[in-house]
Parts: sequence; C-alpha cells; structure tokens
Amino acid sequence: MRFAVLASGSGGNACYVETSHARLLVDAGLSCRDVIRRLGSIGVNPQTLDGVVITHEHFDHIRGVGPLARKLDIPVFGNALTFKRGVRYLGAIPKLVPVCTGETLSIKDLSIDTFTKCHDAADPMGLVLACEGVRLGVITDLGRSTPLVEDRLRGCHALVAEFNHDERMLEEGPYPLELKRRIRGPDGHLSNVQAARMIKGISHSSLAWVALAHLSEINNLPEKALHAVEETLQMCQRHRTRVLVTTQHTPAPMVEI
Repeated sequence: MRFAVLASGSGGNACYVETSHARLLVDAGLSCRDVIRRLGSIGVNPQTLDGVVITHEHFDHIRGVGPLARKLDIPVFGNALTFKRGVRYLGAIPKLVPVCTGETLSIKDLSIDTFTKCHDAADPMGLVLACEGVRLGVITDLGRSTPLVEDRLRGCHALVAEFNHDERMLEEGPYPLELKRRIRGPDGHLSNVQAARMIKGISHSSLAWVALAHLSEINNLPEKALHAVEETLQMCQRHRTRVLVTTQHTPAPMVEI
C-alpha cells in the first residue's frame, strides 16, 4: 500500500491511497483542477481513480468531490448525514454509495473500516484502510481522542493524524475567543500535545510512519508539531517510526508502507 497527502489544512484536504488494484481519494477539499494537478505531480492518472471517500461535509474536505465525480464518472462513498448536509457543495453525484458509520466497505482489494470521531460535523468518520495485512489510519479533524478511536487505530502501520495547533500559539493568537473555544473544544481540533498523547497510546513496534496533518498556519509551526511527536516516539522507544509533515500548498511525497 502507498499513500500521499495531496493537501492538508483549513484551505483544503485530500489524501491519495493506492494498492495493487485500487486507487482512492480520501476527501477532496481542493478544486477539481487542483486535485487533478496534484495527482499528476505524484504520477497518478486521475482517470484510474476508483472513487472518493468523504469523512465529513465541511467545505475544506468536499469542495472538489462533486466536480471530480461528474468529470471522472467515479463513485463517492459517505454516510447519509454527510451527503445531506453537504449537498449544496456536492451537487448531483451520479454514483453515490451510502455508507453506515461503523461498517466496513470494500473497494477491490482495499478494505475500509469506518468509525465515529468527535468533530463538529453531522456524522464525521475516521478511517482505517487495509490491504494484505497493512493498515493505514486517517484521523484528522478530531476534537478529542476516545477509546473507540484508539482501539481502531491501534495496530496501524501508518497514520495520517491531526496535529492542528500549539496551545500557547492559539491562546495568544489573533482568533476571536469564540473560535478559539471551538478549536480547543471536544468537537474541534487536537493540539500537538493532545495528538502526541494519542500517538503514545496507540504506537507499537510496527508503526512505520506518522504523517502530521491539518497543521494550522496561524496557530502552529512544523517544528513544534515535530518536537511533540518525536519526543513521544523517543519516550516509547519507537526509533524506527518515521515522521512526515504535510502542508496545505504542496503534495507530500508518496509513502510506501
């Protein structure tokens, strides 16, 4: 299995995942043109996509989903509440595939476990994508970790995980108080400290990669997120786990798990 985070942040999110037989997007929060351009930059022909899975209905996760689905004639997988709340951004989807949160769906040789996560959306989903014993967890836009989340992510060989903000930078930053409360609330976004604590609870000797995702450009710095996770991995003696920082503006390199 291979994956590449095409973009991650409040301006748009998309992650590409491929196996020997399946090619899939998790979210498409960029314009259709930008998603296609970024896929091309990592050597992927968008015509080969098997579909898009959407985790929740926020604009920065579904902006390009409808245009991509119509242009490429590919299915879109998501739960009913996400489709209902996101309809004004999605438009008509020719091949809409409803998914019940908590169930497992199959796309060719790729198995995708869905589970509930805490975020201020209608029915947000976390994902674990698996093929031939290799597991990738995608858990961004998360306000707090829960026993369910950690249970699902435990055993993953790679993680795309939320490291949204530095707590002090958020507190001292320019955002209005109400927005600060939303971000640090239980249905908002994980801080570096909270995310590192989650990683500590689920790390294991076969965890090969942690991709740091959804870093705020206002309330975080890559070096602060890196310090938090690297300190945790060192404490857990996970010396072989590699760390990758994703950004809003350029695709991350393709990672082989």
